[in-house]
Amino acid sequence: MAIDRSNPIFLAPSHGGHNPELMLSAVLHLMSHYTAGSDDAGGCVKLASVIERHLKALASLPDLAPVLSATCQQLSEQWATEVERNMHLQEKSNFLSRIMARARTAPATA
Repeated sequence: MAIDRSNPIFLAPSHGGHNPELMLSAVLHLMSHYTAGSDDAGGCVKLASVIERHLKALASLPDLAPVLSATCQQLSEQWATEVERNMHLQEKSNFLSRIMARARTAPATA
């Protein structure tokens, strides 16, 4: 299933906004897409990053219940770790791919 990245729900909030219910709905939607679209190679770094930013924005809302704010802060930190881990895996994979490509194209020496 392809994810329509032009959908406004995938855009990171530029500020806290005044509708925590809408932001919470958006982040839950994003999280479900991340889980549904994940594979053995890990999830989409860009999507994980957007989820992390939404959670951070939610945690900073002054009118949010303290327990929900704390939960969003904790989840934001966990998603930041997920972003870093996936970026590291992508870099490692890209490096390995470049080495393998060079090995395949290198002329055989006699």
